[in-house]
Amino acid sequence: MLLFTLECALGIVAVILVSAFAHWSGWLLPVALLLYLLIVVPTALLCGFWQAAIVSLSAVLAHGYLTARQPQFNPAADAANSVTLMVFVLVALLVSRLSARVTGHAREAESRGGQMHDLYEFTRRTLQMNLHVEPGPQLAELVHEIFALEAVAVFDADLHDVYQAGYWSVDPQEIAQNIYYFETSDDDPETGLGRRVVRLGTVPVGSLVVRGETTPLTNNAIASLIAITFDRYRAFANESRIETERRTEQLRATVLDSLAHAYKTPLTAIRAASTGLGEMGHLSAGQADLVALIDEQAGLLGDLTTRLLTTARLDAGEVAIHATPVGVGTLIEEVVASLRDRLASMKVSIDLKDDNLVVCCDRQLMVMLLTQYIDNACKYSIFGTRITIRVVHANAEAIFSVHSYGPVIPMEDRERIFDRYYRSSTHSNRASGTGIGLSVAKRAALIHGGYVWVTSEENEGTTFFAAIPAPVLKRCS
Repeated sequence: MLLFTLECALGIVAVILVSAFAHWSGWLLPVALLLYLLIVVPTALLCGFWQAAIVSLSAVLAHGYLTARQPQFNPAADAANSVTLMVFVLVALLVSRLSARVTGHAREAESRGGQMHDLYEFTRRTLQMNLHVEPGPQLAELVHEIFALEAVAVFDADLHDVYQAGYWSVDPQEIAQNIYYFETSDDDPETGLGRRVVRLGTVPVGSLVVRGETTPLTNNAIASLIAITFDRYRAFANESRIETERRTEQLRATVLDSLAHAYKTPLTAIRAASTGLGEMGHLSAGQADLVALIDEQAGLLGDLTTRLLTTARLDAGEVAIHATPVGVGTLIEEVVASLRDRLASMKVSIDLKDDNLVVCCDRQLMVMLLTQYIDNACKYSIFGTRITIRVVHANAEAIFSVHSYGPVIPMEDRERIFDRYYRSSTHSNRASGTGIGLSVAKRAALIHGGYVWVTSEENEGTTFFAAIPAPVLKRCS
């Protein structure tokens, strides 16, 4: 208020001095008007609209007072001169108004330039962030520091945590979570709070709460940059996890391959020794049973070692398809014959829609696949029920299936049972196993360009499927 009064007083004093000098010198009205404008316009530019209006009014009054005291005073001429003076004063006021508007736009542009600089700095700093750790704390500190805000809170919905910076008189956790859950974005001038839902596209991934001097556009930009940073962190974490899993799987395959090769030599020696003992004769019944047990268990270890070797080679991509024409009927009979002892107490049916069906495949891999399916059915079938082996040719695919009645496989396990070492919780205590066989069956189908799946219902039983696509079958020479 004191500054306003001082500016008006200086303008009025300047007007009085000009008016007195113009009256003493006898200058004409246009000259005086120009002098008044030289006072009003700078006042409007430097001080403001109301100061210029008061100075203009003082110029009109001062000029009218001095003109009325002249001896040759003509009221009509004075009235015309006053109108002319008022027109010039109004022009000066209009200029002052336009000047104030231009000044306001310049200040706004300067403010936007500062905000753009802050947004650029925030973008640059987020791109340099360490994505090995959670981004929430870093983002809250950056927003607080760069935009000079009183307080900031960032909610990461994926980690379900709120990160804050600056001074909060109340805990912002509930505020930030409510913004996310109710998807409320607004700006409150009274409290100075800006609330934003952090979205990645149309999907909410968190929220932002700021307190301080910002604009709605700046808050929107900050929220968008936070969403992009969250997405970069997730992508980096997934990439790191996939790379770690790949290296772990590669190491595991290497270890399996090494162990399997190491077991081959002693197993061969054990089987040779047990076979030799059996052929020597003169063994008691107990000794013969022990030799037979050694031979049987060595055979099981040999089969397991072969599976481990095949699994390691399939994972490493070292197994190539040796595709040859294979009669489906012959293939199934070969597998059933190899499992004769396991199937002795089971009812087995073979259902072939086409007895002359021939497929082009790697015989050894398909034998492994079918052996695993049928062996799996033997382990988990209800005693006395039937195992049905079926092959159909449909939709340009040869579809092998093995059906049996046993415990239902839960829906959540039907994909995972084909993963290595995974065993369904409903089956883990029913029969012994390593969790390797079905993974080998899956890889045997995949290497042919096929796929596997399973269905399991209480009344319908369980069926394992393996489909070999027709394009692979037709490449057989």
